[in-house]
Amino acid sequence: MNQSTGFTMDLNQPVLSVARLPSITFQHTQTVGEAIASLKIREPGDDILYFYVIDSSDRLIGVVPVRRLLLSRSDSRIGEIMIHDLISIPSTASLLEASEMLLEKRLLALPIVDSGGIFRGIIDISIFSDEMPSLVRKHEVDSAFQLIGVHVSLGRNVSPLRSFKDRFPWLLSNITGGIICAIIAGMYESLIGFVTLLALFIPVVLALSESVSMQSMTLTLQTLSRGPHQWSLLFNAVKRELFAAILLGLASGLAVGLISYIWKKQAPASIAIGASIALAMVTACILGVLIPGAVRAFRRDPGIASGPIVLALADIATLIFFFNLAGWLLG
Repeated sequence: MNQSTGFTMDLNQPVLSVARLPSITFQHTQTVGEAIASLKIREPGDDILYFYVIDSSDRLIGVVPVRRLLLSRSDSRIGEIMIHDLISIPSTASLLEASEMLLEKRLLALPIVDSGGIFRGIIDISIFSDEMPSLVRKHEVDSAFQLIGVHVSLGRNVSPLRSFKDRFPWLLSNITGGIICAIIAGMYESLIGFVTLLALFIPVVLALSESVSMQSMTLTLQTLSRGPHQWSLLFNAVKRELFAAILLGLASGLAVGLISYIWKKQAPASIAIGASIALAMVTACILGVLIPGAVRAFRRDPGIASGPIVLALADIATLIFFFNLAGWLLG
């Protein structure tokens, strides 16, 4: 059953069970003109996305996108215009693994090869969508990848014990962060006792930094889901989020600091509260962008691991700013 009526395919089945052989493959020794002439004879279907190139032993050695084939000189060899560094999936993989690779690499099709590199077939997103010919429109391509993401999530139905094993180690970072925060607060116990206003606003300061860190992390996860990991994307995300975090931090710090001053008339403590909020929110923003990127770089699931780590580090950084600023301003 397909996406229009509900998806019932077993994603643990071998990828070869749903693969199909392409109607046309090219030899690397052919010219572009010969390849195009062969298309007219064999009349390929509407769903051709890439042309795959094999050698005399049927080993997959390259791929030629349709656009590149049509725009190349007719006397050029296929071996000269093909992409050598192609992405393939082993014939022993499951449909779930193929789905994950399609989603991660943002590819419309994947070639399948055996242990000897022999071309065994292809799998494309027509497995998940009946609208293959219309996928040339970008918004429909995006919809197809979203659909694959849903199927991958459904294919990951795991036992409660497996879910516990996946999630609990990362939650230990929250426990560790909480203990470190308690130790930091204990180091400034005399300061808290001297200026009780600081204790009253600790939850507000922590809540604001945690909120902006989670917002930044959510936006970063969305960016990472759109394609393969690239540090340039994270750098651009940091620049974009940093400016927003500075504005949010200044506005939030000014509002909370002003409220605390109107309430208790303690200027140094109110300045410390406002300044620490501003610094903490900027730091939390940077953590919310960099931590998911680092987790993804180590091939871990950033959706599971990033949240606990970001929150723990944001809390620690916030209290360090808070108490050190207060101690400095209050002498």
